[in-house]
Amino acid sequence: GSKIFWNFIAIRVNIDTICVVVFGSFIFRQGLMEMANEETKPRLAIIVGAGPAGLTAALELLLRSDIKPIVLEKDPWIGGLSRTVPFKGNRIDIGGHRFFSKSDRILRWWLSVLPLQSSESHSIITYQNSSHEFSSENRVDPNTTDRVMLIRPRKSRIYFLKKFFDYPVTLSKETIFNLGLFRSWMAFCSYLRSAIMPIRREVNLEQFLVNRFGRRLYRTFFKSYTEKVWGVPCHQIDAEWGRQRIKGLSLFRALKHTLQRILIPKNRIPRKGTETSLIEQFWYPKLGPGQMWEEVADQVRKRGGEILQGVEVDEIRWKDSRILSVSTKDRTGALREYVGECYFSSIPIQQLLRSVSPQAPREVEEVAEGLLYRDFIVIGMLLDRLKIREGHADSERLIRDNWIYIQDPDVQLGRLQIFNNWSPAMVADPSKTWIGLEYFCAESDALWQMEDSSLIALGKEELARIGIIDTDDFIEAMVLRVPKAYPAYFGSYNRFDKVQAWLNGLVNFFPVGRNGMHRYNNQDHSMLTSMIAIDNLLAGRTDKTNIWQVNMEEEYHESQDEDRNS
Repeated sequence: GSKIFWNFIAIRVNIDTICVVVFGSFIFRQGLMEMANEETKPRLAIIVGAGPAGLTAALELLLRSDIKPIVLEKDPWIGGLSRTVPFKGNRIDIGGHRFFSKSDRILRWWLSVLPLQSSESHSIITYQNSSHEFSSENRVDPNTTDRVMLIRPRKSRIYFLKKFFDYPVTLSKETIFNLGLFRSWMAFCSYLRSAIMPIRREVNLEQFLVNRFGRRLYRTFFKSYTEKVWGVPCHQIDAEWGRQRIKGLSLFRALKHTLQRILIPKNRIPRKGTETSLIEQFWYPKLGPGQMWEEVADQVRKRGGEILQGVEVDEIRWKDSRILSVSTKDRTGALREYVGECYFSSIPIQQLLRSVSPQAPREVEEVAEGLLYRDFIVIGMLLDRLKIREGHADSERLIRDNWIYIQDPDVQLGRLQIFNNWSPAMVADPSKTWIGLEYFCAESDALWQMEDSSLIALGKEELARIGIIDTDDFIEAMVLRVPKAYPAYFGSYNRFDKVQAWLNGLVNFFPVGRNGMHRYNNQDHSMLTSMIAIDNLLAGRTDKTNIWQVNMEEEYHESQDEDRNS
């Protein structure tokens, strides 16, 4: 009996041993498979927003790292405000996008996507004490291809009292003639007074402009247009708006630039050391700004990145100062979660803070909810001709302006674009004139709520009233509404540092772009924020100070070396 017992024990031990070995081998094999999967699993970056900032971040990641970007865009199109909108063979540029920059890094990036047009002379981009020449080797003929960056002349003027004035304002012969000797003399005296006794502490935009142009020129050429844009008096707008959008610009510098222009050859495109509002030439994609971002999106997809359109952020989960995931909802209501090792966002701060779970601290939420925006309406209008002509009223030549600032306080129209002068390819029939009427408002305003037909009728009536068109020359029109186009520098903005500090505390999160940082940045500034964010990511830098500094100083990225290494 004992022999049978011990044989049973031996068999049992052997069976247990076999089970342990088999199970252990299975576990070991599973572990090896999981390790292999981990090694082959791609590193992911989740990017919210497919505007210039988001698409720049996506392409930069693919060019410089092994991180795969997944771009999430709520709209069915890409490019954000920089998209091009078609209408019966015509194209609309929302807001007007001149391609210029003081950053060599940005200029080269653009030309890596779209080559520059061929021309008889080289294009020289001037920096502070040096210049860089873009040779003709890689140029293309715009008559044989659409994939080209055009070199376009810049001209914009102020329309006031049914007369044209230089923009930026100068005390030129034409300005003096149009204003009259008495008004011009009073404006000059007002400027001298501001130059000798400036307002020492510039708190609001009115003080900023008065210091640079004098009170009379401010009231004549700046006050009405600026208040149309923002919907509030200039003294309620933070001076920071002026420092970011027209920093360094003044009547003195405008006059200085006029003298320098005589000494600069025509084939030079001023950049570094030249105020952005004074640049006389710029680059422009043949088919409008959206062409640039459609090309970038194609490159992102070809290199393995994903761009998902029609998906809106539903929830952003975070814990212990790290973003854990982003959940989206598509147009059918289906939810999907995305998990990455790093996250970028260019969506409005309000939307971002409403999505985070758990909620941000109460003070941060309150500031975010108090941030304000200006919304934007564009009326694309096709005409037989404009009443105002180049040279004189009887001329058949279309005026050369890219856009015109409408200073008259009696109309709601803020600015007028002439798309023919951006690129001939923006207009289906070159014998017609294709323009864009720009109105600024809030979503709660009656203007925003108007029917398209009523908006078109308003645009026709206002243009006729100020002498720009005859209504008989109207052919057809269409309307675009653009929400949250301009982050405002009032509301709770004076406490924005609370939001900024909280965002900076999320170590694997990078706010980029205009709405993502609530900064009224140009396109190139938005791109730079993404480039610098990726510089930081790849360098293991968690401090985001250098991202927030873009476009905050009198000169951003003072040297070419800083552009490459910041």
